[in-house]
Amino acid sequence: MRDGYVARWQGSEYEASPEGDTVRLYHHEPADGFEEVRPGRFVRVLPVAELDDLAYIRTTCSWQGQPFIVLARHDGWLRVEYTGGRWPVAEQLGLEAFDFGVYQGWAPANEVSDIREHRV
Repeated sequence: MRDGYVARWQGSEYEASPEGDTVRLYHHEPADGFEEVRPGRFVRVLPVAELDDLAYIRTTCSWQGQPFIVLARHDGWLRVEYTGGRWPVAEQLGLEAFDFGVYQGWAPANEVSDIREHRV
């Protein structure tokens, strides 16, 4: 499940983190120009102008007939955030208030439907 920035550079897509006029590209193995920042995590900083594309990926789904964003996956569960905007529904679903008006919880992956990636 993807929820974050991605960048296309020299024909490959990378996880990315923009910061002003530069973007950090992340890779899971050694590559030319990438520096290891921790085991299995490599980074390269480039000017935005050198990228072929920069986009935000958001994964959405439905659970119990309600709209959600998928934030993570772990052991057959999905971390989801309710986007319906109705606190009584969030409460009925047993979601926790993560912040004011933001409700999250864990949903069994086999109960989730209509999973889609959107480039924003």
